[in-house]
Amino acid sequence: MPTVTLGINPLTWTNDDLPSLGGATPLETCLKEGREAGFSGFELGNKFPRTPDALNQVLSAHDLALVSGWYSARLLERTPEEEIDAIQDHMNLLKQCGAKVMVLCEVTHCVHGDQERPLSQRPHLSEQQWQRLLSGLEVVGDYLRSQGIQLVYHHHLGTVIESQADVERLMDNTGEGVGLLLDFGHLCGAGGDPLAIAKRYSQRIHHVHCKDLRLPVLDAVRNRDKSFLNGVLDGLFTVPGDGNVDFLPALTHLCEQGYQGWLVVEAEQDPEVAHPLTYARLGYRNLRQLAEQAGFDVAS
Repeated sequence: MPTVTLGINPLTWTNDDLPSLGGATPLETCLKEGREAGFSGFELGNKFPRTPDALNQVLSAHDLALVSGWYSARLLERTPEEEIDAIQDHMNLLKQCGAKVMVLCEVTHCVHGDQERPLSQRPHLSEQQWQRLLSGLEVVGDYLRSQGIQLVYHHHLGTVIESQADVERLMDNTGEGVGLLLDFGHLCGAGGDPLAIAKRYSQRIHHVHCKDLRLPVLDAVRNRDKSFLNGVLDGLFTVPGDGNVDFLPALTHLCEQGYQGWLVVEAEQDPEVAHPLTYARLGYRNLRQLAEQAGFDVAS
């Protein structure tokens, strides 16, 4: 029986893209409440220390592991060699704090961090840009593997890799060095099918974000041509089991294929509306139940 470990992203408490959300919440509160809710690890956010000793100290004080951390790539603007130079500090932080995967997303021309630009204005790649991104990701991914870190690409609303077709092209034209982060909320938000992606790429999926989605809010975001961040403020995302995403089929398939790694609750919400500890507890309880229904053994 494959074993998974449940982690959480600090977005439940404080938002990197919209710092006004949870801006006054100290890191200590995030870590204390995340552990209290039952989670075994955290992904990085902007309030975490960025030196290995300090990060290990703050996490170990709460008996927490480092899950991973987001990296904003700019391979459409930089050479792969320049990207590898830029990635060093982040890579070393992950390595020295025990993380096995790096969450990477190409952010050139992205709109997800701009409250004024609607999701409909997300960037699309030309053929030349596709080739540049694919070849660059392979170079960076192979380098990270040589350093003991697996690149997991984060398809994301408002970026160059958003739709299921984008994910398929990315996966079909890269090798093992480029792994996939399956994000349920972002894939469903782009009209994709998590089970189809899980079936096609189960051996390349090395990280999973269990982000739930409220479809009525998504419809309103699309119909009213809203930005990603305004969608977040409207309640687009929530914890597993509180929205409209059907997690079980894809999780069951991943279990059958032997996935072992983290399942991460990542739910951008306004902490003034969605009380963080309440939703962290709800997310842990629901995700643990889903994981066990799928057939996983859940590490405690």
